Amino acid sequence: MTTTRRSWSGRRRAVVAATAGAALALAVPAVGYATQSDAGDVGAKAKLSHSQATSKFEAAGITWSSSGGCSDRNKPNCTSFDQINSETVDGVITLKSASGCGIRLTGGTETGHADGTYSHWNGYKVDFGLSDCLNNYIQGTFTSIGGSKWQSGSGNVYYKEGNHWDVTYHNCGGCVAGQKATG
Repeated sequence: MTTTRRSWSGRRRAVVAATAGAALALAVPAVGYATQSDAGDVGAKAKLSHSQATSKFEAAGITWSSSGGCSDRNKPNCTSFDQINSETVDGVITLKSASGCGIRLTGGTETGHADGTYSHWNGYKVDFGLSDCLNNYIQGTFTSIGGSKWQSGSGNVYYKEGNHWDVTYHNCGGCVAGQKATG
């Protein structure tokens, strides 16, 4: 009988610990989802090559342009997606799907943007051109947080910087298969 109680007690502790861990993961928007490949580092983000990212963008009907006509990550006049977070790419695709708007990317992971943890270089940010459709969707759907910034329900931040949107993707914006996402 003592063994049964210990076993039950141990299972109860495991369930409580698992539930608490799941609740914590949901409460912290910047924490990535663990996958088999990053099991040792729960906060790790899957990185894509330029080719992998552009393939996903093309499949979703998302376009991009570069003032230098190039994709070299080390040149500021290029538009590169090398080392972009997979969640960032999926977030852009989610926005396109949810809004029904066309998206033209104008900035990715290339050098020349501001530094910081949640930066272009680190794969969290992209820039895209302004359009009436996107402007109306972002400003009409998301919450204004001041300073020309809007935050989606999932915590992603859309900053209207003069002639483009500078977007920080902490996650994919609710990109669950079969579910209409909200950016």
